[in-house]
Amino acid sequence: MSTSSTSTTHIAAVVRKELTEFRRNRFILATMAVLPVLFLISPTASVLASKAAADSQKLDHQVGLSLMFLMLIPLLLPATVAANSVVGEREQGTLEPVLTTPIRREELLIGKAVANLIPAVVLSYLVLGVFLAVVGIGANPVIATAISHSPQLLAEVFYIPLLAGWAVWVGIAVSTKANDTRVAQQLSTLASLPPVAVIALMSFNVIKPTLATALAFGGLLLVIDFAAYLVVAKLFDRERLITGTKPSTGH
Repeated sequence: MSTSSTSTTHIAAVVRKELTEFRRNRFILATMAVLPVLFLISPTASVLASKAAADSQKLDHQVGLSLMFLMLIPLLLPATVAANSVVGEREQGTLEPVLTTPIRREELLIGKAVANLIPAVVLSYLVLGVFLAVVGIGANPVIATAISHSPQLLAEVFYIPLLAGWAVWVGIAVSTKANDTRVAQQLSTLASLPPVAVIALMSFNVIKPTLATALAFGGLLLVIDFAAYLVVAKLFDRERLITGTKPSTGH
């Protein structure tokens, strides 16, 4: 029992530390503020300016494209922020003190992942809620109804934390290997995009977003997230990371 309690306490301490660092990092704050707004403006403006399409296929395409834009937020936001998890601390000189604490590797990784996951999921749901509210008030009633009853909308609500989890582990994995924050952010953004292909196929009804399909893809994402954690745990070697933070002595 004490081990479990200590583990939870350590994880919570890491989460608090990471969230505090986020508040001090202007780039991360700007990313969290600007990126969701950018991905909200385009689909919202498009829907508000659209007239109801007579062709149901065109209407489905319109709805699918709008919701796909919003689905990019839980992928790109945490990937960008999580890419700073290790390489950012290395650049600031705070990584070695953290790695020499008695916190176990698993506790440190889970704490960092949760700290990245929380704002990404909260902001993703917040943006989705704002989008639905604005569409419900100002969009053509036919389009608003199509969006609110779309199977893609239910899938988006279900997938947001799973997609964010994938992006977080990708970002941390890249961050453990990279030596430059900007490079890590670019690579993690690219590496987090593969699920977009499946999302696009479902958004445009190439793959019918039935309940069985949604559950199957959700289950696959859950397995991938757990597998990604195991991979990142192996990459997160304390000795190698500590050695990597020390300046070379030269010859």
